[in-house]
Parts: sequence; C-alpha cells; structure tokens
Amino acid sequence: MNGETPRIQIRGLCKQFGETIVLEDVDLDIMPGNSTTVIGMSGTGKSVLLKCILGLLKPDAGEILVDGENWLSLSENEHLQRMRRIGMLFQGAALFDSLKVWENVAFALLRQNISKQEARKRATEVLEWVGLNDVEELMPAELSGGMAKRVGLARTICHKPDIVFFDEPTTGLDPIMSDVINRLIMRLHKGTGTTLLSITHDLKSAEMISDHIALLCHGRIHRIVAANELNSDKDPMLRQFVEGRAQGPINCSPWGKKMEEAIDR
Repeated sequence: MNGETPRIQIRGLCKQFGETIVLEDVDLDIMPGNSTTVIGMSGTGKSVLLKCILGLLKPDAGEILVDGENWLSLSENEHLQRMRRIGMLFQGAALFDSLKVWENVAFALLRQNISKQEARKRATEVLEWVGLNDVEELMPAELSGGMAKRVGLARTICHKPDIVFFDEPTTGLDPIMSDVINRLIMRLHKGTGTTLLSITHDLKSAEMISDHIALLCHGRIHRIVAANELNSDKDPMLRQFVEGRAQGPINCSPWGKKMEEAIDR
C-alpha cells in the first residue's frame, strides 16, 4: 500500500435535500486495517454517506477525518491529491466503454504519468489476481456481468490504495459469482490489511467481508456489531432488518411512516 493504514473518523455528519433529512449527526469510526460494512433499508442514506466521504456530495455539517485530517476542509487540489489513496468499486463496475480492459484497469496509473508498459504490466498482474487471464484486449461490452465486476475490482486495487470503498459489490450477480467477489474482497483485506468500507443489502456478503457491521437508521448509526454477532445480537431494529420483517413499525427509513401507511392501505 502507499502508506500506513489509515483511520477514518466520521463526526456529526449531516445532509438533507430540501425538507428531507437524510443524514443527521452520523458518527462512525473505521479503525486502521478494519473492514466495516454499513447496512440499512433502501432510502436510509447509505449511498449519500459514501458520496459525502468520497467528496461527491458536500455535507451540511460534520467532519470526515482521515488520520486526524479533516478532508472537508481541504482545497480542491488537496482533496484530489488525497483521493489517490482511495480505491472505489462502483455498483455497476462503471467501466469506460471506449477503453480496453487493461486501459480501464490501469486508468489511475496512466493518469499519474506512469509508463504505458509499467501500467499494463500492473494491470495484467491484478487481472490475474481476480482470476481473469487473456482479457486485456477485450472491450467492456464483451464481458459478462461477473467479469465486468472483477475488472472493476482489479481497477480499484491497481494503484495500491490505502482505503477501498465498495458500493453494493454483489448486486446483480448470481450466488456463485457473488461468492467469488466476496472471497476476493476477503483476500484483499487479509492479504494487504487495507482499510475497507462497504455498503450493501446483502447480509451474507456483509458477514463474509466485514469485521464490523453498522446499521444506519433514522439518518444515524444506530448500532455497530462484530460481524460474527450479527445473528445473535438482540437489538430490535437490527433484528427487524436481519430477519426481513415488515410487521410493526418500519424503524429504519426516514420515510418509514409513509411506507407504513402505504402498507396498511
């Protein structure tokens, strides 16, 4: 990795759109080398939280501290420099249609003025790491969904980031390919000690890839548990989500009351 494994601290993070409060005083600690996954119902703000951390959205209040440095106070140029420490696997892989597979994988390296030869060599290495050989010259349109996701993972780690974010890493994949992706994430975490933050609806994935799991409810982190305690923890909101029960109050969503009324009708 590029440097020491970082610690991420989120303090009092708030974000609303119009009258709708999505994040309200979010606090979350991600310890160095830890894999943390945020779970919660659709509409609870998981993606908004991730976009705020990445700088794609500007929060209304709060701090995002990486090794004690508040990234929200950085200039645009400083933030771009810090983003070199980060890898991001998007939900849909988000490959560039006009670039060959190896160019997609080596995209960050090529922008850092690394030679084309060295960038391609590194791209080949990480493609082999995710179980893809002889695909460098293919175009994204020639890939299956599972292959595209693995190419996206290869691109995520090609520049050796200190922090990796995963946005619904198994969405749209069959159970076998989901297991492949989960195992690759576990291999990345255990093999490099990289700090990981994921958001997912897939509880099986969350249990496999995480050290800790955080439940986002009412715009706040309601509870954090060790991954191996997810199914034994007695917290009512956590149990409702894990067991997939819609009976009674729908606690987690900011729009829960409207959803309840719609179900009751």
